[in-house]
Amino acid sequence: MDLQNPIVRWGIGLWGGLTIAAVALLFLDGTVQLIALGIAVVDIAVTPLILKVAAEN
Repeated sequence: MDLQNPIVRWGIGLWGGLTIAAVALLFLDGTVQLIALGIAVVDIAVTPLILKVAAEN
């Protein structure tokens, strides 16, 4: 896996975020569901950036 490739980094972030969102929509409700969806959005945005820093080092 080449973490230098932005498609790989964003793909990993997107996959993780979609997984969290799917669990939230299928199994959770109320405030917990909203929190999990917020975590999914943060995961999609932050994971590629963290992987970019890891790939540079």
